[in-house]
Amino acid sequence: MKKEYSIKKELKRLANVRGSGTELVSLYIPPGTQISDVTNKLKEEHGQAANIKSKSTRTNVQSAIDKIVQYLKLFRKPPENGLAIFCGNISSEQAKPDIELFSIEPEQPVKTNLYRCDSQFILEPIEAMMEQKDSYAMVVMDGREATVGLLRGTHFVLEKKIRSFAHAKIRKGGQSMNRYQRLIEESIEDYYKRIGDTINELYAKNDFKIKGLIVGGPGPSKENFAKSGVLNYQIKILGVFDTGYTDETQGVAELLERSKEVLEERSAIQERKIMERFLSEVARNGLATYGYANVRKALIANNVAKLLVSEDAELTEVKYRCTKCGTEETAIETGNERRKKHDDGGNWEIVSQVDAVEQLLDMADKLNVEMVFLPEDSQYGKQLLLGFGGIAALLRYKA
Repeated sequence: MKKEYSIKKELKRLANVRGSGTELVSLYIPPGTQISDVTNKLKEEHGQAANIKSKSTRTNVQSAIDKIVQYLKLFRKPPENGLAIFCGNISSEQAKPDIELFSIEPEQPVKTNLYRCDSQFILEPIEAMMEQKDSYAMVVMDGREATVGLLRGTHFVLEKKIRSFAHAKIRKGGQSMNRYQRLIEESIEDYYKRIGDTINELYAKNDFKIKGLIVGGPGPSKENFAKSGVLNYQIKILGVFDTGYTDETQGVAELLERSKEVLEERSAIQERKIMERFLSEVARNGLATYGYANVRKALIANNVAKLLVSEDAELTEVKYRCTKCGTEETAIETGNERRKKHDDGGNWEIVSQVDAVEQLLDMADKLNVEMVFLPEDSQYGKQLLLGFGGIAALLRYKA
């Protein structure tokens, strides 16, 4: 969760960068790509950039490519999920270029192999990965086969394919009709149990942090499985949907499309529940606090059960020094507003500045505190930001 927040914050920063020409380089490297192939491609692009008419754009593009090539020397191979690199001139003064490089290791595999120069960074592939932050188990099945896997964002990870032998290994022979029917039923029960065991093991592997199970497929088998009682009692079925296929491509894609509203609604319900509980605690002066200073104090005391953060919260810890008397002060500030003058007439100079929200997240991470991030475009995220400064906490005990 903390990594997702950091990536989203970086994306927001990158989205505001604009080049004076097509001088901003975006590079996506899927997992398994040979770094040498990428480097060779970049050297070719460096040569092609020599044809750019604008001298400043040409220089900035070639400088960005050089910086990326140097950065890639740190890697023998791409990280497990690949790499996204953004590099270019971020200076607002054309006469004073500032070539900066930003890299992101996403939590889902990079699928796009892309190199592009533009007046802005190409962020859409990473943004698409961040749309859905929770994990869901999925099974698409009929009476003959089932596909079980985990949905992370828009990326489906196949766990197992299971086949039914209900009709493959049973022959009528001289058996009575009742015995034949009973053997078929036992075989179907075994099929459902194997599917259930796979899903139970998937939940256990993920410490039961999967948000729910979505079931789909053609015919009645999916409904019968949902009622079979083979799943761990902690597993909640979020919906059962009709699909025409049971494979990991068409079947899963169809199930994802049909369950989209359920997943969006569930996310909104979770946000509403957490905010309703927080507001209730605040109203009765109970187990809740808000604001940077109060939440930090609660974290230091290890008194935070859940940390609530608006994804749009921007707090900076700025350390100042007076140029006249040398006095130092630290302030928590929002936005880009900075102090100008000290009371004695001296100027405040910035000694250091760090992201105050990231500091709280690091503290919470070390204490294994659950973190809840509320999207900036949701009513609850806006409520947390505008009403409580974007930072709040549910407490373990009354201090």
